[in-house]
Amino acid sequence: MESLKPQPDSQRLAGIRLLILDVDGVMTDGRLHYDANGKENKVFHAHDGHGIKKIMKHGIEVAVISGRKSRAVATRLTELGITRVYLGQEAKQEAFEAILASLSIAAEDVACVGDDEPDLPVMARAGIGITVANAHPSVLAAADWCTARKGGQGAVREICDALLAAQQKSA
Repeated sequence: MESLKPQPDSQRLAGIRLLILDVDGVMTDGRLHYDANGKENKVFHAHDGHGIKKIMKHGIEVAVISGRKSRAVATRLTELGITRVYLGQEAKQEAFEAILASLSIAAEDVACVGDDEPDLPVMARAGIGITVANAHPSVLAAADWCTARKGGQGAVREICDALLAAQQKSA
């Protein structure tokens, strides 16, 4: 698969110290599933989770900023060991700035992954704005890199693998 916008050069990727992820449409396929009782169900790709664990093991911080609150999401993020979790954030910029301050990381050392218009301000502020193959057209146009894979179908793993390869190349 070939992405619409190829990944940045390895030198730029090697400088990333923090990966910020949206959930719906990035870590999932973007669809919302409710049962007859109104209980929400989410589907996550195991490959994405393994990629997240790998980059965290290699010293890349991971944070999540999502516009929605979800018990299923909170459970999955806890399983993955992600502690910087901001759910229910309509204005994602405040959470982004809080994360930068808490980690003492410059925005240029951040890669931010989003798929829809609420993600655009943080993607623009990040050093690398990344989107997934099935993102909204406005986000596709604004992103620095568009993955070959769709959200919820291995896109996060694609990003994690590229970050690790770039860091290993620069070491």
